[in-house]
Amino acid sequence: MTTQETAGAVESAHRAVSAAWRMDAARIVATLARYTGDFALAEDLAQDAFADALRQWPTDGIPHNPAAWMTTAAKRKAVDGWRRSERYADRLAQIGQELREDTGDDLPWDPDVIDDDVLRLVFIACHPVLGREAQVALTLRTVAGLETEQIARAFLTPTATVQQRIVRAKRALGDAGVAFETPTRQEWGARLSTVLGVVYLIFTEAHAATDGDEILRPELAREALRLGRMLTALLPREPSPWGLLALMELTAARFPARTGADGSPVPLEEQDRRLWDRSAILRGRAALKRADALGRGRGAYALQAAIAEQHAVATDVANTDWDVIVRCYDGLVALSGSPVVALNRAVAVSMRDDPETALALVDELAADRRLAHSHLLPTVRAELLSRLGRREESAAEFDRAAQLTQNARERAYFLARAARRP
Repeated sequence: MTTQETAGAVESAHRAVSAAWRMDAARIVATLARYTGDFALAEDLAQDAFADALRQWPTDGIPHNPAAWMTTAAKRKAVDGWRRSERYADRLAQIGQELREDTGDDLPWDPDVIDDDVLRLVFIACHPVLGREAQVALTLRTVAGLETEQIARAFLTPTATVQQRIVRAKRALGDAGVAFETPTRQEWGARLSTVLGVVYLIFTEAHAATDGDEILRPELAREALRLGRMLTALLPREPSPWGLLALMELTAARFPARTGADGSPVPLEEQDRRLWDRSAILRGRAALKRADALGRGRGAYALQAAIAEQHAVATDVANTDWDVIVRCYDGLVALSGSPVVALNRAVAVSMRDDPETALALVDELAADRRLAHSHLLPTVRAELLSRLGRREESAAEFDRAAQLTQNARERAYFLARAARRP
């Protein structure tokens, strides 16, 4: 093999490994956690298998099923590890007992069992032995495959803080002897809020990628939607899963129009609404009706879904019911106290009232340190200043937003907007 061919093989292998990690890491870790009964060990084995793939695939070739290759390689490592320890005989005995107890006479499904490795992994990572922030950080790292920098931006928190949370969370699970087992139905309620929050953050990363070269991450969105549908099936009498599913369906409906042919972002007011997925809109509105029918009022997810519904049913931006949207944001601000929610509310106020009123609200938020390193604040200020005809100031804010974002497509878009000086 020539030097050029070797370099090409290495590049191809690296692309294949990266794609496998992005799309299948959660399933591989979840499968290994069930196989080994050890959450932390499963992640270590998966990472070792990915490292082996980087070494072997350039010479051996990329396998037909990369995820299966990595899972098998990781299981072999687990067996090798057991052989070197006293756990080997115990683990074999446990597997044998499980096989003997499987008579084949069971029902095809059990309403009290979470029969999905990835969702089971989410529930385990959200174990009560961990604090909520640690639960969310660990699950996003393990299930969504997000880097600590991405999680930190989602939390508006320093990266070092998130790293410490993840390390401590793994140690706490190990110290507590938390095994890979399905929590009982009685335990679901205590973990549900965090589980929903994790699925929501996975979807948030999918429809507004914090870094990389693309605005959207469709594979993450599909996984979040799949998990959301499973949660509504497990807990059909709980309104929050229905509210979250409605929000994700209605937001994902706009994906086909959210980027241009070159992958650059397309603002809501410029989107071709004929491209929106009408089936997803119908599913989302039906899910919101299910949440409302349970009669417990609208929580945070249902309120966001109601906002998305207003966009979905409007013919254009001008004919959107912005008063309803602002009132929904009022409820969200009261529930969350999030500066990002308050920032989005200001945008809605600019549409209902005027950009000058909204700009005053945004300037008040500038003092919130949680937004100090986020591109969201300068982005909103830039848009409002542009609508007020203050072009130079708007361009300066777009420049600032470009410096703060980690997403290449967004950066290019902001720089292009900044270049539109009078």
